[in-house]
Amino acid sequence: MLKHIQVTPLAAESLGVRSMCTYVKTRDVTILFDAGVSLCPKRFGLPPHPFEFQAITRTRARIAEAAAKAEIVTISHYHHDHHTPSFEDWLCNWTSHDTTARQIYEHKTVLMKNPREQINYSQRERAWMFQKTTGKYVKKSEVADGRTFEFGSTLVRCHQPVFHGPENSELGWVLVTSVTCKDETLVFAPDVQGPMTVTALKMIIEEDPQLLIIGGPPLYLEGTKVGTNEVFRALENLCKIIEKVPHTILEHHILRDKNWQEKSTKVFSTAYETGHTVQTAAEYLGEKNNLLEADRKGLYAVHPPPKDFQAWMRLGEDGKRMTQPPIRVP
Repeated sequence: MLKHIQVTPLAAESLGVRSMCTYVKTRDVTILFDAGVSLCPKRFGLPPHPFEFQAITRTRARIAEAAAKAEIVTISHYHHDHHTPSFEDWLCNWTSHDTTARQIYEHKTVLMKNPREQINYSQRERAWMFQKTTGKYVKKSEVADGRTFEFGSTLVRCHQPVFHGPENSELGWVLVTSVTCKDETLVFAPDVQGPMTVTALKMIIEEDPQLLIIGGPPLYLEGTKVGTNEVFRALENLCKIIEKVPHTILEHHILRDKNWQEKSTKVFSTAYETGHTVQTAAEYLGEKNNLLEADRKGLYAVHPPPKDFQAWMRLGEDGKRMTQPPIRVP
């Protein structure tokens, strides 16, 4: 889709895990966006299915391979599906103490969300932990909020923080980043959830990207943690963006709902009417969507885990985090 900016999604809901990790390469610089990946510890009352653990092992390997080539690693915010923590956790993050994180961040320049300003309490704690652990191994840490970085003819612009979802979200703020090389612009907009805010909407449209990677609204939380009006507004804003942007990779929270396409028909009709494209990360790569979390209940029904995995399931949550589940990697 772009001639001067090479874009490779590495991990995403359409690839079976929680993530938006993407590798970007221009003639001047290689960037690993949001190098985190997670699984939901409990959905439909069930822990991740063995297929989900197989998916996270595959995507962890992809991220490690890309990290070996990347010069820059970004942290848009400090949720664990967007940055890799330094502690051991086999249930959600598939991490081994600081080994996993160090493999990603060591000797890199890290463009990071400000750890002290426009950040909620839990993310401030995680940012502090990152700086005290894995942060010791990085080549350089740059607080990126509102700054532009120049690498030859490539400009990397980290915008001022926007809310993680709706206005005054308790989940805090995230960074939207654009990459411009020659006459092309890519925008990476994680966890704006639609976007839900006018600020994020205007920010994206003003960048006039040829390709947008965006996190859609959490349809699966509608009526519980997210209001119907907020979801409606997010989808309306997304349609306004699709009218302007030729190519959109739509990912993340929206794909945690098995019926996301039926609930987003206006998004696809807008793309059709304008001649623009909307794809998942998997579709962008030419692969089939693999929405494992959304289908977790069905996976357990159709593919019941073997007895050794069922024994692992009976461990408490701490036990699961500290014990690798017995899975067979194909």
